[in-house]
Amino acid sequence: MTVKMDLADGTAAVTAARRYAEAETKRETAEFPLPEGFSEKKGVFVTISKYPSGDLRGCIGYPEPIFPLKDALKMSAAAACHDPRFRSLTFSETGTCTFEVTVLTVPQKIIYRSPEELLSKIVIGRDGLIITYRGRRGLLLPQVPTEYGWDAEEFLRHLSMKAGLNQNAWKDPEAAIESFNGEIFTETSPGGEVVRK
Repeated sequence: MTVKMDLADGTAAVTAARRYAEAETKRETAEFPLPEGFSEKKGVFVTISKYPSGDLRGCIGYPEPIFPLKDALKMSAAAACHDPRFRSLTFSETGTCTFEVTVLTVPQKIIYRSPEELLSKIVIGRDGLIITYRGRRGLLLPQVPTEYGWDAEEFLRHLSMKAGLNQNAWKDPEAAIESFNGEIFTETSPGGEVVRK
């Protein structure tokens, strides 16, 4: 359950995400040449953060591999500019934000018999999680619990709340929990060097 991308591909992905977002804020269209492997269908998320605070400015993506990566990346970058949790990003702001791209493996349902067993199967820093319960769905990327210092239980509580559910919804046997991994590439500063996270 791994995604194999080298730093050159990661750099191309992040550079493209920035270009697509800049074009979106100017209401222009942009095309960015991407490696051949970007034609493969993959899930992807684009995260925009304020610099240097790291505060979230937008994060949108596609968890399932339903589009070629190049198309999913373009749509995610444009949509992240209009994350409904925030006002729309402006072109001038793109110069004060960093861009991060997470390329996902296919989500897999976690099989467990008790909340305790579920907790034992989650590896912080490796696993992203999706909860589906009573018509609601929530997703948190693998880097989120690391950034906030959460353990597995805190991760699941916040995942439940992300879906608009009670924080203990993850304990209900009817809740479906899926995990995925991600390759994460991010700018070290706005428009700066891209590194693997």
